[in-house]
Amino acid sequence: MDILINTVVPFLIVLTILVFVHELGHFLVARYNNVRVEVFSIGFGAEIFGFFDKLGTRWKFCAIPLGGYVKMFGEGEVIASEGKDKERNLTEDEKAVSFYHKRLGQRAAIVFAGPLANFVFAVIVLAGLFFTSGAPKLLAGVGTVQNGSAAEKAGIAVGDKIIMIAGQEVKWFRDLRQIVMQNPNNPLPMEVIRGNAQLTIIVTPKVKVVEEGGVEKETGLLGITPHPEMVEYMNVGPLDAIVMGAERTYGYTIRILEHVGLMITNRVSMEELGGPLRIAQMSGQMAQDGFATYVFFLAVLSINLGLINLFPIPMLDG
Repeated sequence: MDILINTVVPFLIVLTILVFVHELGHFLVARYNNVRVEVFSIGFGAEIFGFFDKLGTRWKFCAIPLGGYVKMFGEGEVIASEGKDKERNLTEDEKAVSFYHKRLGQRAAIVFAGPLANFVFAVIVLAGLFFTSGAPKLLAGVGTVQNGSAAEKAGIAVGDKIIMIAGQEVKWFRDLRQIVMQNPNNPLPMEVIRGNAQLTIIVTPKVKVVEEGGVEKETGLLGITPHPEMVEYMNVGPLDAIVMGAERTYGYTIRILEHVGLMITNRVSMEELGGPLRIAQMSGQMAQDGFATYVFFLAVLSINLGLINLFPIPMLDG
């Protein structure tokens, strides 16, 4: 019973919401282009319950809640003729509402609308989180220290909170990074809070050569990443929340594509590619971590679903 409540139920809620959003994208753009939608299904297999709307679409929930689909008029309407499949003859009125008789641009828009709906949904969900709970901003804390880095040689440790560097007070990790980048190979005094003690550490950022506008430039590199738990939540207005939601959606999209590229080139194990069981486990864990974490996970999964359905693999749709 605990597995059902803590894992299966959160997973089915996530999956149902994401499938509904995805198929709703197809549905709305199909309707906008005057395509008759015969079925809007959440799940597969035997129908549990459903209803017809005023335009004749059957909305239904089915016994196997592991996906969904939108069936548009004309799909599967073929008959056998001399050993070949042939579209049955349609009247002019039927052609006017048939998906396959729409212009290429209209059909492409209907197909693309599903993934687009998932991206838009992610933006809205993230924006809602930022507006209601605040936008997380990383403090100048140390999450990891790379082997052989300037930070390791200086004695910086995971969990340190940096409050001053090169005589400048710092609070945010972004400001710390900026100062380090501007001081390659320059010894920098650093004030660090470690537990209940305040320490002074001298760190010399390593030199890294980067290219900007076709010109090579030296930049400093400390070799640390921010601590995920050292954050402050800043209040933001609705417009800023939407902008941040869009920026985060774009950022996560790029990161997912980069990770897929690493898996394709065997630089990351394919074992990291999670299936339904892995998603179910993570859904349960995120639900136990709190509502905000669960909703954030919903947004990230929506981005994943949108990306997957942009790949030219028809069976992944829905």
